[in-house]
Amino acid sequence: MTAWALGRRSSSIVAAKKGIRCTVITPERRVLDETADAVVIPAHDGELGILVNRAALMCELGVGQFRYQKGGQTRRMFIDGGFAQVHDNDVTVLTGSAVPAADITPETLAEAERAVEEFRGHDPETLEARRHAQRRLSVLRALQGAS
Repeated sequence: MTAWALGRRSSSIVAAKKGIRCTVITPERRVLDETADAVVIPAHDGELGILVNRAALMCELGVGQFRYQKGGQTRRMFIDGGFAQVHDNDVTVLTGSAVPAADITPETLAEAERAVEEFRGHDPETLEARRHAQRRLSVLRALQGAS
């Protein structure tokens, strides 16, 4: 084995021991900054799983669950769209809103329900906004039951 291959192999072993650094940032604050064993992000076109040493990527996020495994436990968080970057065992999520599942309260759900009811028109923009609000409510309900 060449010196280059040995160096690459040893850096992969070190990365596997360290895991994946996960950072979730909203305009207001850094919501999460932890190391995980595996991550699932809600890409705009479906869920995307990330393991150690995954190839670099950037993607648009949809409304959904951000999940990460750490020490055999799965932790969940609501994500309301945004963007994600995966590079060198770092996952960075930039989103307008992120709420850990444990922080979803009945008041959070009531606010999301009111947001759905605000959209009453039948024009395409209002229907799309209502669909988006309904998706947010659905994900929040699912996460509240999972925590």
